[in-house]
Amino acid sequence: MFNDLLISTMAGLSTAIGALLVIFWGEPSDKVASTMLGFAAGIMIAISTLELIPEAVELGGTVMAAVGFVLGALLMLVLDFLVPHAHIGSGEQDVKKSEMKKMGYLIFFGIALHNLPEGLAIGAGFEAQGTLGVSIAIAIAIHNIPEGMATAVPLLKGGVKRGKVVLMTLFAGLMTPVGTAIGFLLFNISANFVSMALSLAAGAMIYIAGDELIPQSHKQHNHIGNLGLLAGFLVGMLIV
Repeated sequence: MFNDLLISTMAGLSTAIGALLVIFWGEPSDKVASTMLGFAAGIMIAISTLELIPEAVELGGTVMAAVGFVLGALLMLVLDFLVPHAHIGSGEQDVKKSEMKKMGYLIFFGIALHNLPEGLAIGAGFEAQGTLGVSIAIAIAIHNIPEGMATAVPLLKGGVKRGKVVLMTLFAGLMTPVGTAIGFLLFNISANFVSMALSLAAGAMIYIAGDELIPQSHKQHNHIGNLGLLAGFLVGMLIV
């Protein structure tokens, strides 16, 4: 079990690797930010529709998956209202920084949330077959890197300090081994539990993509944001 948790931890911490890449490259331009926001939206939609929801339906049925999906979307709606706005000054740049900072926190909450069922998926893979758990962990590690980058972009552009961005992505990544540990304890108890967790994560990610990522990517550069969205969905198709 220790080795399984270690592999899950490494997969989760790749989120912070994505943030570090952004930090070392410096604060991205509007075009790069637009591309990354669209890319993250594409990956989130692909993973939700092609992996999380089908698996949730298979484990718990359509009704259980639908309930989890609605709860996930409602959770992000509540967080959308609860996440405090940064102080908005009179200038357009201050408004833009406030929007970016809020969006970055929402992405952080969403990624931390969906890392839990991803950890559950890794645990389930190891329960079924060791090599399956490793394969799932590799796929999760790959898509966590651009998710970490997409988390760091709006936070940095919103004025959040680099060290705090790294700590936030580390925390979000550590939700993956937490999910794996929960999976080892609960996976054999209730398939409905896993089903709802998977679909809840899907609802949260699709809400974030539609309410925050896509509109903000269009606000920066419409066509570039769309290209990022398509590229992200394609990558998501390849890694699920």
